[in-house]
Amino acid sequence: MNERRKFEDLVGPQESTRLLGALKRGASRRDVLALLMAGGMQATLAGGLSSLALSAHAATPKRGGRIRVAGATAAITDTLDPSKMSNQTDYSRGTMLYNGLTSLDGSLTPQPALAESFDTKDAKTWVFKLRKDVKFHDGKPLTPADVVFSVMRHKDPATASKAKALADQIDSVKASGANEVTVTLSAPNADLPVILGTFHFMIVKDGTTDFSTGIGTGPYKLKEFKPGVRSIAVRNEGYWKPGQPYLDEIEFVGIGDEGARVNALLSGDLDLAGSVNPRSVERIKGTPGFAVFSTQSGQYSDLIMRKDMGPGANPDFILAMKHLIDREQMRKSVALGHAVLANDQPIDPTNRFHFAGLPQRAFDLDKAKFHLKKSGLGDAPVPVIASPAALYSVEMALVMQQSAQKIGLNLDVKRMPADGYWSNHWLNSAVGFGNVNPRPSADTLLTLFFKSDAAWNESRWKSEKFDQLLVASRAETDAAKRKQQYADMQVMIHEQAGLGIPLFLASLDGHSSKLKGLSPIPLGGLMGYSFAEHVWLDA
Repeated sequence: MNERRKFEDLVGPQESTRLLGALKRGASRRDVLALLMAGGMQATLAGGLSSLALSAHAATPKRGGRIRVAGATAAITDTLDPSKMSNQTDYSRGTMLYNGLTSLDGSLTPQPALAESFDTKDAKTWVFKLRKDVKFHDGKPLTPADVVFSVMRHKDPATASKAKALADQIDSVKASGANEVTVTLSAPNADLPVILGTFHFMIVKDGTTDFSTGIGTGPYKLKEFKPGVRSIAVRNEGYWKPGQPYLDEIEFVGIGDEGARVNALLSGDLDLAGSVNPRSVERIKGTPGFAVFSTQSGQYSDLIMRKDMGPGANPDFILAMKHLIDREQMRKSVALGHAVLANDQPIDPTNRFHFAGLPQRAFDLDKAKFHLKKSGLGDAPVPVIASPAALYSVEMALVMQQSAQKIGLNLDVKRMPADGYWSNHWLNSAVGFGNVNPRPSADTLLTLFFKSDAAWNESRWKSEKFDQLLVASRAETDAAKRKQQYADMQVMIHEQAGLGIPLFLASLDGHSSKLKGLSPIPLGGLMGYSFAEHVWLDA
């Protein structure tokens, strides 16, 4: 790793992560040279640094070996259909089997993937040139027709795509050459390459209706898939990225109980365990041969109060609950410092559009009591649904329960098992918790979770003004005006939505010290769920 340290010292840690991340995703020496020179660096210096970057990148990986990995969820609803994916287990399997037109690096900048280039003149019409000689796992060559089908299927209501709200802005996708596709939007959106780098927009074969075989262009081929149990994937020897992936085989399982995940890791049954609780960090670090990998991001667990049913239909109840959130206590006692304070809106401080000027909502028992009385709820117990599936939600609910007792509110915390939580309880409970994985852009996050007609609009908050602002912000080319639009939307969510967002959480993963190649991608833990093609064993 000396070459990497030398490279990092010369260009800085952030630039090092960005450039080495680009190399991991298939960038060439010429690509790195162009990235360096784009920043104004002289050609001679850039040439030397690009060579050093290649040395740092190539110094370590070894081929071979098998690993066993556990995510935090497992259910019979596990899917290999990119349009249906909704949790880290699905995403992790998806990145083993499929690729998108683009992929997102350590700074969430879109990089070429199945599209070797993408270009636009007006942010409304986009041209994607496809890589040649890319083949699906069954030997079929990648064609524009596969891309047209894969993107357009999200618009069809019959597909029931989780990304339909994102795809609605796409007017057409057409083959415009032998290896070229043109995407036309209903309105300009400078973030289209970011959107197409997200999990749902993975490319599948034209006409696919049966996804049980997981045939894609990705680094691994499916050997076995038992929903709710496990999957086994083996190296794709014909992968289009030279030398990748490094491992022979990956077994991926879902273990809902965090304690069981950690025990399996430390007993040697797992090589990588996602979603580690902060309380397990010291135990893992204190065990020889194991380590913890941390990724700070925009992930959050949120208190959801549906505005269309139950007590959340009363805005004073919602305000009472928001003022019962003791964020600092949760940060210290629940997350053990592995988090930053949030403010009941979803754009975290690492995002360039975060509105720091929004006054922090305080933990205030007097205000909570005032709004509770004004709501006229009385002393009827309020069921609050929580589960280990929504990270820290059980602990957060118990902290709120203690505070609620002080104002005469009876929060009846109901702990549900992780298995089946997302299909049975999330979105269905009047008051309960969700967990939102990081998203690559402010637009993606707000479109998926806050647009009035979004399938994942958790509290059923609807605002025509918000929807108009969201669409306008996509087309706004003036950075200052766009930032103000996002600030206005954050204020609206903070004041009107039926959500309490206490903290932005760091993703913690436990792993064997023999497992190498992990680097943070702030889409979430497990390297933004794309660990499979990057990790290797130093056995």
